Amino acid sequence: MQLPSALSFLVDEATGMPDGDAFLTTLAARLIADGLPLAGGTLTQAAPHPVIGRRTWLWRADTGQVIEALGLAGPAESQDTDLASNWLASLGTNTVQEDFANGAVLGWAAHRPLTSEQSELLRQAARFAAAPLALLAARSTLTALLTTYLGRRSATQVLAGRLRREPGETIRAALLFADLRGFTELSETTEAKDVIAALDAWFDRIAGAVHAFGGEVLKFIGDGVLAIFPVGERGAASACGAALRAVAAARTGMDHLNRARAAQGMPPLSFGAALHLGDMLWGNIGTADRLDFTAIGPAVNLVSRLEGLCRPLGHTVLLSGAFAAETAQPLTSLGKHQLRGIAAPCAVFTPAQ
Repeated sequence: MQLPSALSFLVDEATGMPDGDAFLTTLAARLIADGLPLAGGTLTQAAPHPVIGRRTWLWRADTGQVIEALGLAGPAESQDTDLASNWLASLGTNTVQEDFANGAVLGWAAHRPLTSEQSELLRQAARFAAAPLALLAARSTLTALLTTYLGRRSATQVLAGRLRREPGETIRAALLFADLRGFTELSETTEAKDVIAALDAWFDRIAGAVHAFGGEVLKFIGDGVLAIFPVGERGAASACGAALRAVAAARTGMDHLNRARAAQGMPPLSFGAALHLGDMLWGNIGTADRLDFTAIGPAVNLVSRLEGLCRPLGHTVLLSGAFAAETAQPLTSLGKHQLRGIAAPCAVFTPAQ
């Protein structure tokens, strides 16, 4: 006996779906092919993420489009089920929702009442969907955890199976290294919980700005951050411009933070940032059984050493000559300086006031 199209999909193909969007739309198309008068559907899944609590996909049959809604972690998570229910109710008078053991909720809306055979097919589809939805949830959890702790670029490499020491990839990028000033003194004079709160606030401002302008944080190094804006197809000038805008946004964010800290009687936080354009090697380094994706190369050394000049030169932001050559923003030359461990003197610039 030949299985209905929807059940055949769930048995043979559903485990290969990359995400909830693909799963929902493909299953919906198969159910319609089996004769169900569907008007729309929803799929809600838990999302193990520091900020996002649940992901909900909302599909409508008349357009074939899917809207993804993200629910924040915390008390608002309960609203996601209401969102799905309201969406289904807006599309059809006949709605069905099925809860799964892994926290997923699959729902459908129909144009008209279902026959007993159609209702039975939906029940069978829900039973057959349990296993692929559990696998989809497991893959989503793994991806979220790796991305949270390793970053998007490293997580992609690990998920692709790169688990051995190897040179990795060469990335041409605008590099940003930023460091919180006075952190040692802060650690010695402030309670541990307040130190952690200050670090989190600092990282929120700098990393948030990096991500907002298309960059990627590669490493948190103590109280420092190494981030890149890959050149790629957009070109060096665009990457450098994005990096400069990110630093400007971080400065604005820190100004707002320091006003809030002052109102609470806490000292201000200051930072230094350096920008450089160059090539870096991003690959697996470590022991045979304990690896880390690490950025190495002369460009990484230069940008970190350049940041060390911020305090002695009295500037928050310093740019290398290579970076300055790719930006049209008015700059002030600070001359050439010898950087520790770098053979040739480095031309140093700062944004003009």
